[in-house]
Amino acid sequence: MIDLSVIILTHNESKHIGRCIQSLLQVTDKIFIVDSFSTDDTVAIAEGLGATVVQNPWVSYAFQFNFGIRNNPFQTQWLMRMDADEYITPELAQELNNSLSQVPENVSGLYVKRRVIFMEKWIRRGGYYPIWLLRVWRRGLGICEELWMDEHIKLSSGTTAQLQHDIVDHTLNNLTWWTQKHNNYAIREVIDLLNIKYNFDNKETVEPSFWGTQEQRTRFLKIKYANMPLFTRPFIYFTYRYFVKLGFLDGTKGLIWHVLQGFWYRFLVDAKIYEVYHRVGRDKEAIISHFRTEYGKDLRNPNQSVRL
Repeated sequence: MIDLSVIILTHNESKHIGRCIQSLLQVTDKIFIVDSFSTDDTVAIAEGLGATVVQNPWVSYAFQFNFGIRNNPFQTQWLMRMDADEYITPELAQELNNSLSQVPENVSGLYVKRRVIFMEKWIRRGGYYPIWLLRVWRRGLGICEELWMDEHIKLSSGTTAQLQHDIVDHTLNNLTWWTQKHNNYAIREVIDLLNIKYNFDNKETVEPSFWGTQEQRTRFLKIKYANMPLFTRPFIYFTYRYFVKLGFLDGTKGLIWHVLQGFWYRFLVDAKIYEVYHRVGRDKEAIISHFRTEYGKDLRNPNQSVRL
């Protein structure tokens, strides 16, 4: 076993957590789960496979994950972030086993590729593979940045390197669950896009750069997207993904994915932004007040829920 512990956040993940843990047991038995009071068999399954589980009330992803970092009982040199509906490939497991102990001292973070499986189909095109994510880092040198969307691990020092093999994102839930999940995501995306314009929380985020890291590039492109006209940008984004980036080669299941994730979801976000403007206008304080009363969210603090 390598000197690595893994942190996973869960809530009602009984369909996925066993698969996730079993894939990780190829590299480590130090698996720490922060559960937000699941009502299914998630905790029992995880503990049955040897994971250490604590429960903590959900506030936000970054809040919960940083709780996991602070309370991780395993004093390993390396930490890894996983989602419950993900698993590592045997090739990545072998790569970690063979190379993690040989990483140069100046390297404090490792990127892996994420492979998305949708309706049992690997989405290879439309710019969706590979997506590089910083998922492994040295203990004490990484925290989860507090953003409304696209939360990522932020390193305090050191350089990064890339691993060659994949984490697989493969939900076993149905399409109704998927659309409901993305409807909930849409509010966070609305806040993130409005925050680019209004800077509600006055926080510095990752420096946008087209030629930088995956996170810097993502932020750069999101800022450009945020400044495009409402209802025009979903069409442009989908056209780029489906035709320019060859998403149409992903077949029927790929069509469903790219339309739902690359157009429907983006159009829904714009409709929700339009609703905000229609109901309260474009004044910053009015928008902040609207989200407090309508959604119980304090736009000045991503980690603060408002009790209604």
